[in-house]
Amino acid sequence: MRIFVGIPLPEDIRERLRGLCSGLPRARWISPENLHVTLRFIGETDDAMAEDVDTALGSIRVPPFEISFSNVGFFERGRKVHTIWAGIQASDAIGQLRDKVENAVVRVGFEPEKRKFKAHVTLARLRGVPARRISEYLHVRDGFFAGPFLAERFTLFRSHLGHGGAHYEVLADYPLDAL
Repeated sequence: MRIFVGIPLPEDIRERLRGLCSGLPRARWISPENLHVTLRFIGETDDAMAEDVDTALGSIRVPPFEISFSNVGFFERGRKVHTIWAGIQASDAIGQLRDKVENAVVRVGFEPEKRKFKAHVTLARLRGVPARRISEYLHVRDGFFAGPFLAERFTLFRSHLGHGGAHYEVLADYPLDAL
């Protein structure tokens, strides 16, 4: 099974983000019900390891915290933009939660994440979109802001890949509570 850890978004925030999900030809937009903040992509694993991840995540204690979105940007690979995202305002709280999730996943036996964490919500995957169109898209959405909302839980998701895109199944929810 293919799993990852993320923060689910409330309906009103997903609706605000959905307003960003148009305006680029050949973009594969993420469906609103799948919008989330990824804390750690784990990937393919078996049931036993997924259970170990669940147990490790269940021991994490972090108080609830607010999340606000403050920009739209992109990730590139080899000078080609491949992802459009909504950025999250920097906060120690989300970094603390992400670090605890990372430590839990590594303790279970997964390799440490090599990429630097950038808190975001993926809006679209791109292939072959002209740079000029991406620049125009970002310019029009400059100054985007949404939130805040109170993050009160994080989730272990299973990703089912299909022809119509991915479908995410909640395997477990973990409440954020006082330390």
